[in-house]
Amino acid sequence: SEPVRHASPFRNPWWIPPFLGGVPPVPKDRLDLLGLVTLGYLFEQYDLSLLSAAIRHITDDLRISIESSGFYLGLIRLGGLLAFAVLPFADRLGRRRLFLASLVGMSVGTLASGFAQSPMQFVAAQIVARAFMLASVALAAVIVIEEFPAAHRGWGIGVMGAVGGMGFGLGAMLFAAVDVLPYGWRALYAIGITPVLLLPFFRRQLKETGRFSEHRASRASEGSSFSLWRPIVEMARRQPRRALAIGLTGGFQTAGIIAVFSYASLFVQKAHGWEPWQYSAMIMLGGGVGIVGNVVAGRLGDRLGRRWVGVTANLAFPLFALLLYQGPEAALWIAFAGIVFCNSAGDVVLRALAGELFETGHRSTSSGWLVLVQTLGAAIGLFVASPGAETIDQLAKTVVWLSTIAALAGFCLLLLPETRQRELEEISGTA
Repeated sequence: SEPVRHASPFRNPWWIPPFLGGVPPVPKDRLDLLGLVTLGYLFEQYDLSLLSAAIRHITDDLRISIESSGFYLGLIRLGGLLAFAVLPFADRLGRRRLFLASLVGMSVGTLASGFAQSPMQFVAAQIVARAFMLASVALAAVIVIEEFPAAHRGWGIGVMGAVGGMGFGLGAMLFAAVDVLPYGWRALYAIGITPVLLLPFFRRQLKETGRFSEHRASRASEGSSFSLWRPIVEMARRQPRRALAIGLTGGFQTAGIIAVFSYASLFVQKAHGWEPWQYSAMIMLGGGVGIVGNVVAGRLGDRLGRRWVGVTANLAFPLFALLLYQGPEAALWIAFAGIVFCNSAGDVVLRALAGELFETGHRSTSSGWLVLVQTLGAAIGLFVASPGAETIDQLAKTVVWLSTIAALAGFCLLLLPETRQRELEEISGTA
């Protein structure tokens, strides 16, 4: 057999910026796989950034008031319910098939958003896009978890989050030209068709994970049947405490975080009189510093433990939210970098645990469960944020209050076992 080729610890591949640190001793084919799924994640973050950055332009164009904006944003987040229905099929049909299908659905939904002529048309297109975005990200994490060495799984998910998160910065950078682009914000959504154009490349390069291939072979020999609800029921029956703790953590974390990001663009433009280019600069520079939290959390989680990294990040998040919405204008960039850093770190920990704690036949289902509770948490957070917020100051106070819910997520992580540097079969009890 051919010797395993490892990536050089002294030279990063072209797509990993030097400021994210060096590459650990990971087989080259695993690193190539990481780059592939990270590209898909980048497009998800691009679409997500548009909804945050262009919210003022979208609401003005479609005549949506501040008071009702939370309702429409909450409806969009309910697209996660569709993702929850889709993801269990990845435990039957495979990670690769569902990942590719999700790229197509995400791309088409994003493009359709740019053609919306009414609030409900925009919401419908975004629900479709959101459903497949969440599915693609969840499956990307599952693929990394199943294929990466135990000692570096956290780093892999962290790099995926950091580099993929640059898609958020890409959206912000293009948003700076929103007032001069033909068709304004709609032109930004048209770029979302790119994943469909790259589909032949993804199909050629992406392979099924080894663990799922083994699982599928064993299931075929047993002649087991499949239904949508079977993996969900089995997961809850076999690991009820883990499923509950993941659900509470994901729900609280998202409910506390969502409004802070969703209204950042609106807040700085209305409360501080910023122009779109100023917001874009904050996203690219402040957010660029913040996304390092992905890799920091991944590395520290691999060395010290996932739980304590997640607890620290979730406890610190409300402090930076307070600084952003109630602090002086001079502190906005620091505050934004802080909330991105904490959010990134908490997200890496949660994605890793949701995949590591369950066996191969339930791993995509558990990720779907996380998507479901995050969807409900996001919808609740947005529904609560804007009703009665007749002024931007009232909205800011509500957003800060909601951010404290993220602290509860940190304490819920303590209910889960530690997974760092342990093989997946040992963690799930199937070894």
